[in-house]
Amino acid sequence: MSKVTDPIADLLTRIRNALHAKHPHVDVPASGLKREITKILADEGYVRNYLNVDDGTQGFLRIFLKYDRDGNSTITGLKRVSKPGLRQYVGYREVPRVRNNLGIAVLSTPKGVLTGQRARHEKVGGELLLFVW
Repeated sequence: MSKVTDPIADLLTRIRNALHAKHPHVDVPASGLKREITKILADEGYVRNYLNVDDGTQGFLRIFLKYDRDGNSTITGLKRVSKPGLRQYVGYREVPRVRNNLGIAVLSTPKGVLTGQRARHEKVGGELLLFVW
């Protein structure tokens, strides 16, 4: 079994694949960072909900995907920005606006995992993890 070198990219790929196949939910191995990212996706309305399932070992997150009446996903794009080979850090003034504020940026900051808007409001920068639109 191969080891995942970028768990965030794995999370995004699993979500992308499940959306493409129109699955109602997707299961991903749990970690603290993945929980925080999933919480932001739920709070911002990109996914319906999520469950933290304890299976006695690592556990997993069950993410319930959100679709409109026509079957189109609320998530139209996911992009990993900072990668293990090339980390991207920004100050709070340089946090990019995604798709003219129609999407969100997710940052890992000293105050936890925050959206770009929240990081600007709290005047804290950090590692630019991903874009969602």
